[in-house]
Amino acid sequence: MLIKRPPDIKTFEITDKSVYVNRRKFLIAASASLVSIAAGPILGRVASLPEAHAGVKLPGVRKSDLSIDEAPTPLKDVTTYNNFYEFGTDKYSPARYAKGLVTRPWTVAVEGEIKRPKLYDIDELMRLSPLEERIYRLRCVEGWSMVIPWVGFPLSALLHKVEPTSRAKYVEFTTLLDPRQMPGQRRGVLEWPYVEGLRVDEAAHPLAILAVGLYGELLPNQNGAPIRLVVPWKYGFKSIKSIVRIRFVERQPATAWAKAAPHEYGFYSNVNPGVDHPRWSQARERRIGEFGKRPTLLFNGYADQVAHLYRGMDLKTNY
Repeated sequence: MLIKRPPDIKTFEITDKSVYVNRRKFLIAASASLVSIAAGPILGRVASLPEAHAGVKLPGVRKSDLSIDEAPTPLKDVTTYNNFYEFGTDKYSPARYAKGLVTRPWTVAVEGEIKRPKLYDIDELMRLSPLEERIYRLRCVEGWSMVIPWVGFPLSALLHKVEPTSRAKYVEFTTLLDPRQMPGQRRGVLEWPYVEGLRVDEAAHPLAILAVGLYGELLPNQNGAPIRLVVPWKYGFKSIKSIVRIRFVERQPATAWAKAAPHEYGFYSNVNPGVDHPRWSQARERRIGEFGKRPTLLFNGYADQVAHLYRGMDLKTNY
């Protein structure tokens, strides 16, 4: 039996204790990898159709044990009440103006401090790992929240494929820049293109996914088609949409909202009810579809899984 010893073990390969102790999840993940050999060609045929669009069912999607046990927000609300500033600053503009976004063909450049840089076709990316449905909370900084059945694959699958070097400390994500298709980019609301980032250990966490669908179907344009990031313990603006580049870097990326208003939006952006936004409290939230408000949960309710990532950090300073 071959046992890996330091320095053979890469930092991002170290399994989180909460996942390790759950043997059942490991067995399910292993069996799903075998299923993907058969499901991959089917998925490729469906997703690579020229007419691929929201509403197309994604075959071979398995249910994830990482899902929360809460009722999902109705599909109509999930697809009509969105933040996507590339299509407008109000919540209803994305559904109105994103319809014309062309999401096939689509490529994502993966580059930087990695051993295997590559320009991926979206359909090839979708076959990196078995697709899973994960019911996650989404908490917006403005005080509203949703529960969404995302379909995607762990971001860690991409890390294992491209092999970050020891110099890679952060992952930088960039959205498509195309003012012809994205009318919001014609206005100087933010510095375009939209850029977000994570530490490599955050990106490697099992909860972080690259989403390509929701409710079992291909991702609608207004929700970030064809591929977006979902980091459920952070505020929604960290979940960058319509990604065209993923770059592994040594220094912390200058992210869109941190550049626009550094006194309001920090790099980490973890959901923390104890840190108020300068213009409103973050202590309570309104779930879309409900009348009253509920207490905001630390790390959006994922503290047991992710709090260890920030051990020793001042979460009020590192907001």
